[in-house]
Amino acid sequence: MAKQDYYEILGVKRDAKPEEIKKAYRRLARKYHPDVNPGDKAAEERFKLTSEAHDVLSDPKKRSVYDRFGQYSDNLADAHARGAGPSTGRATPGFDFTGFDWGGGSTSSSGGSSFRDIFNDLFGGGSAKEKEPPRPQPQRGADIEMPLALTFEEAIKGLTTNITVNRSEQCSRCNGAGDTGGPVVVCSTCKGSGQVQRAGGRLRFAQECPDCGGSGRRRSPCSLCKGKGTMPKTETVKVRIPAGVETGSRVRIPGKGEGGRLGAPAGDLHIITNVGPHKYFTRKGDNIYVTVPITVPEAALGAKIEVPTVDGKTQLRVPPGTQSGQKFRLRDRGAPSLRNPGAKGHQFVEVQVMLPKVISEETKELLREYSKLNTTNPRVEMGLD
Repeated sequence: MAKQDYYEILGVKRDAKPEEIKKAYRRLARKYHPDVNPGDKAAEERFKLTSEAHDVLSDPKKRSVYDRFGQYSDNLADAHARGAGPSTGRATPGFDFTGFDWGGGSTSSSGGSSFRDIFNDLFGGGSAKEKEPPRPQPQRGADIEMPLALTFEEAIKGLTTNITVNRSEQCSRCNGAGDTGGPVVVCSTCKGSGQVQRAGGRLRFAQECPDCGGSGRRRSPCSLCKGKGTMPKTETVKVRIPAGVETGSRVRIPGKGEGGRLGAPAGDLHIITNVGPHKYFTRKGDNIYVTVPITVPEAALGAKIEVPTVDGKTQLRVPPGTQSGQKFRLRDRGAPSLRNPGAKGHQFVEVQVMLPKVISEETKELLREYSKLNTTNPRVEMGLD
């Protein structure tokens, strides 16, 4: 699959000025940043492509290579540096064959680089001496996600707790480079081929070796981090969970993810909350719901009853003639709002009229007497006796 054009990714013209490229990148980075689109893999992939396009087009040398060849790599940069002259046009995929020797010589009669040299650089040929390992670049550490179980009350009130995080930090010996500047050796991962095999369903395909950048060579790995550039670390991190979180809420702790390389910042730690159920309360958004039983006399005559809330007990006035299933609202007695700091949802109390247990003949007689005094048929509107 052809790689998308960097200019198209940023939405700029091919003759765009550096400030136009920078402005376009900032706009797209704000739109597709993972922190703005949590869990959106498509936005995360678009953010990576945007960053990749900006990295190349914001660097005049890299942009020159890209404009000539239609893509960028260290090998193409070397080929560009040895080229016989400027590109005469953007071919597909952008090669300029002017001045290349199509024969077997190392250089053309005009002194330019041979086509065979360039072909070898691009497609895996050439001697080990020609293939220098890529220079390591600063790289931000990866983010870490961790689940955290909370009770219903902890989610409503918020809390501060300590959690143990298995993360990494930049290697102190090589400063995250993965090597200490020693001699160049054959990459042990790809055995010098510059490529590794990856499985894709029933197919297998070659991919650039992640450890040597496709050069097939790398410098002797750091003896402390074994070439990884980072060291494992177990750390106790203090986490403040704000009041009002729900299941699936994300709490970000900056700089407590995986360690960066070559001075780049560490990634972030993201706490994903999982809130347990409550015996009486249920939550929908910022509102809390509870069902409270009342007696027949309380429903018929009205009463003041005690009801539970997330902040403790309170009084609720039940008006005369209250029906079973009727709901009453307690303003600002719900969960704290994460979207509107300082605000709260409401609590809704649904009353359920409980029939008395007939435990004696005296009680039965009272109910018979009540039925004689109250002859209203509640089913009459349905045409029933």
